[in-house]
Formats: sequence, C-alpha cells, structure tokens
Amino acid sequence: MAKRVKSLPQERGTVLFDIVFADGSRASNRRVPVEILGGLDGDQPARDLIEQQEAEIAQKAGRPPRVIQSLTRAARPEPRPVQE
Repeated sequence: MAKRVKSLPQERGTVLFDIVFADGSRASNRRVPVEILGGLDGDQPARDLIEQQEAEIAQKAGRPPRVIQSLTRAARPEPRPVQE
C-alpha cells in the first residue's frame, strides 16, 4: 500500500505565521492564503486576517481578544528523507 505524501503548506497555497501576543503567549503555524500577501503592504494583510480570526475566537471563548505583539513567517520545514 502506498504511503500518503503530504504536501507542504506553501504548495497548498498558504503561508504559515508564528505570532507572539502582548501577554507573552505564542501561537504557531497560523495559516494565511498566499493570495492576500504580497504587493506594497507586505505582511500587513496577514496581520489583519489573523486579528480578525483572533477576535472571532475570543468572542466564542467569551474573553477579550489578545493583542498581537509580533508576527513572523514560520521557517519552511526541511524535507524529510524518504524511507524505503
């Protein structure tokens, strides 16, 4: 039986971001579509989308939304060697 080969997020059309919030907590690998990135705004559209997602999560959880302190693109994962 063939093994399932997972494609990288960048190949699926998303970019991963690591977020550090003002309270010191951290969220890794938040996905953002490639289509909204680029241009003169850089990663600002990603920040806007993640802030919107965080507001929705906070509303469902019944808490105030966390303030984003920093937003960086996650490092691209290294390919794993193929085991035969």
